[in-house]
Amino acid sequence: QVQLVESGGGLVQPGGSLRLSCTASGIIFSLYRMGWYRQAPGKQRELVAIISNGDSTNYAESVTGRFTISRDNAKNTVYLQMNSLKAEDTAVYCCNAEKIAGRYYNYWGQGTRVTVSS
Repeated sequence: QVQLVESGGGLVQPGGSLRLSCTASGIIFSLYRMGWYRQAPGKQRELVAIISNGDSTNYAESVTGRFTISRDNAKNTVYLQMNSLKAEDTAVYCCNAEKIAGRYYNYWGQGTRVTVSS
C-alpha cells in the first residue's frame, strides 16, 4: 500500500518560515519525481515545486527565491523549505509522487494546511 504523509504545516506570521516534509512508503522512492502542489480556498490546485529523481528542480514563479525543494532518498522523504512567507501562500499543500519511466504511477498525499496570517 502506497502512502504519502505530509507534516510541518501550521500557522505562521508573514515573513516567517516553515518546512514541510512528505514521507513515502510502498514505493521505490528514488525512481519517483516528487512534487509539492497547493490549493488555496476557491482556487485550483497549482504546482509549487518539483524535484526529479536526478535532483533537478523547478519552481512556480511565485515562490522562486523563497522556497526550496529537496529530497533524501535514504529517508524516503521530500522537503519544502518555505521562507519569507506571504498571506497568498496560505493553502493546503499536497505531496505528489510520479513515476514516468516505464510503467506510469502517480500518488498523492492528503495534504497539510499552511496559514500565513498575523
